[in-house]
Amino acid sequence: MSRSIPDPGFRDDDGTAEPAVTAALSAFDAGSGAYVDALAALQLGRLLVPVVAVPGQDGGEVAVDAGSSHEKTSDLAAVLLTRPDGRRGLLAFTSAAALAAWNPEARPVPVATPTAARAALQEQAGALVVDVAGPVRFAIEGDDLRRLAEGWRLTRVGKRAAWIRPASE
Repeated sequence: MSRSIPDPGFRDDDGTAEPAVTAALSAFDAGSGAYVDALAALQLGRLLVPVVAVPGQDGGEVAVDAGSSHEKTSDLAAVLLTRPDGRRGLLAFTSAAALAAWNPEARPVPVATPTAARAALQEQAGALVVDVAGPVRFAIEGDDLRRLAEGWRLTRVGKRAAWIRPASE
């Protein structure tokens, strides 16, 4: 039986940040753009969620090579950042360069921003932390994180921003 992994839609992604996202985050950081504009740009884009190797959960098999021991297996895991007050955030990056500045060993997994928001909630994180090592650190949390994860669309209505709930199926 033949099996295939579905294409997540990022086959030709070269890891560069999307220009609209970069512009919106830069404007937000400079004080000339609003949080909602940066969030609106991010919601339509792709983020790179880093995964890193962690020791395998198979009962702790250990191999010995030339006198040193190491885990025989490892798993890949998404990365959560925990603040001193216990709040947690799932890390995501706008580009491969931003991810490499944080940890060059991490593997990028391209996902749509709402998918990253869902992953944050599944990991019981209270935030999606974008570009923790810069160029612009940006956190999505609270109602914004939940609505993004649920597929709501952030839009401008006059000078105000509003979330629009997706049509029920």
